Amino acid sequence: MRGLLFALLLWGGAAQAQGNLNMLCAPQADWCEAIAAAFQRDTGVRVAMARKSSGEILAQLSAEAANPRTDVWFGSSAETHITAVGRNLLQTYTSPNMAQLQPWAQRAHRLAGGHCVGVSSGAIAFVWNRELMARRNLPIPRRWEDLLNPAYRGEIQLPNPNSSGTAYTIIATLVQLWDEDRAFDYLRRLHANVNSYTRSGAAPVQAVARGETALSVSFNMEIESLRQQGFPMEVHYPDDGTGNEVACLSIIRGARNLAQARRFVDWYLTAAAMDIGPRVNQFHVPAHRGAAADPRIADLSRVNLIEYDFARFGDAELRRRLLSRWDREVGALPR
Repeated sequence: MRGLLFALLLWGGAAQAQGNLNMLCAPQADWCEAIAAAFQRDTGVRVAMARKSSGEILAQLSAEAANPRTDVWFGSSAETHITAVGRNLLQTYTSPNMAQLQPWAQRAHRLAGGHCVGVSSGAIAFVWNRELMARRNLPIPRRWEDLLNPAYRGEIQLPNPNSSGTAYTIIATLVQLWDEDRAFDYLRRLHANVNSYTRSGAAPVQAVARGETALSVSFNMEIESLRQQGFPMEVHYPDDGTGNEVACLSIIRGARNLAQARRFVDWYLTAAAMDIGPRVNQFHVPAHRGAAADPRIADLSRVNLIEYDFARFGDAELRRRLLSRWDREVGALPR
């Protein structure tokens, strides 16, 4: 409802002559709303924005493939965009502002065959409620295997990979860290400690912040936003290695407002547009080399990151198979 009201307000306040833009946005609503408002203010293009999780966006774009209602897709991991490429849902575009981006953002563009471009990055981390952990005398996790501790039974909340890009990144991380069979054996054993699987990747982190669950696993930028609001949360990157995402921006194949979509991509691939994030409490590593440094954004060079294979895990068939296996072997387990 909030996104709908925001879209209606935007539709009513801009000049007709500059055209329209329909955007699906995966990050937190505050960031989505801020960039939509700034783009409309700077260009006069009317923006209709809806905030959804990555899996929901992919499902909507697939359902609307024959008659697209969306022009641009902001956010979600590179592998999710590459999955969309495999379904012929995106079209290529190379912005003249590409040269000012970090190498990892340009690499995402190459791996996707020019169908998307990297806009931000973040890493998977453990997060816990400091007060709740102390009250329940729970140990602090340092490695992936630590989450299997029986002391955490019913204390961990995770997202569902069928709707959450964060959850799919976690699975892909474990498969790359070990191998597929070991990863799913781990997930089956971890299930005993999980109290629920939520639709969005942000929901478990918010539950940790509110003290509704002790632990979760998520991207560091979701965690930092809540920490900055004063919630008693702590974060740790797994000592034995973790995955990261490159969040992307893409134009939908058959976009009705193609000129405005390209204009949005060009606009966002500037330092000024990427500086909006921290101003609305969003702490993603920005893709533009000239974006303002913010000490609250994690230095990923100090994190034990795996060599994440975005192209492999963006393959539509591999994604389908991993999600199907999760449904059979983890999601179907009794609680």
